[in-house]
Amino acid sequence: MTEKMLVFEGITKIFNPGTQDEKRALNQIDLDVRAGDFITIIGSNGAGKSTLLNVIAGTHQAEEGRLIIDQKDVTKTPDYKMAAYISRVFQSPTMGTAGEMTIAENLSLADCRGKRRGLKWGVTRARKKRFRELLKMLELGLEDRLNQAVGLLSGGQRQSLTLLMATLSLPKLLLLDEHTAALDPRTAAKVSELTNRMVEENQLTALMVTHNMKQAIRSGNRMIMLHEGKVRFDVRGKEKENLTVEEVVKRFGATLKDESLLS
Repeated sequence: MTEKMLVFEGITKIFNPGTQDEKRALNQIDLDVRAGDFITIIGSNGAGKSTLLNVIAGTHQAEEGRLIIDQKDVTKTPDYKMAAYISRVFQSPTMGTAGEMTIAENLSLADCRGKRRGLKWGVTRARKKRFRELLKMLELGLEDRLNQAVGLLSGGQRQSLTLLMATLSLPKLLLLDEHTAALDPRTAAKVSELTNRMVEENQLTALMVTHNMKQAIRSGNRMIMLHEGKVRFDVRGKEKENLTVEEVVKRFGATLKDESLLS
């Protein structure tokens, strides 16, 4: 039986509690994520998608419930300590990399993620050789530009590099927060394809928030839909493989008020 990598037990997150602006972003969420699951998460704006990732990352802490990662209770663990468990790729290609540093320097920092860095984070000859091999997988020619500043890369190149950096240390959990939304359609499709390949090849456990229903259906082995802070739909395996946008719209059209989901 595959072990549980992530468990939500009655997780509730409330913003501005006790005020007229109180917002229950997550409402008694119960969710089991097994090791190797690649879950896509959909829902209209305000459904709780990013809040879910923020609670996992320790950026927000829940008012109620327990969060367990790899059998450890991390409910009250601050975000800076969560680097030992997770890697995250954000919507903006600039957020996961240091633009003034070279490609090699960025990769070296990522290679030391969650470890004691000391003086050993630098760019060694052995690291450069390994980085060149890894960058070849991206098929962007970056293996010949190791000493170039990351700030000179295009958005798609930079997001592809961020994805490689996020998976370099084989995290317990990979969080993808609309990581293709800021890219043009062609580049987004390439980064999405790269994501699927890297998650599968490294057997990572991943959660991906997306505003694109087609991407959500096409990627991963499981899909959940959030609405008003609750899981309203949870489909996996063959059932997910056979799912269509039309079927989801037929069942949940009134819930999916965000038209970009249906594009």
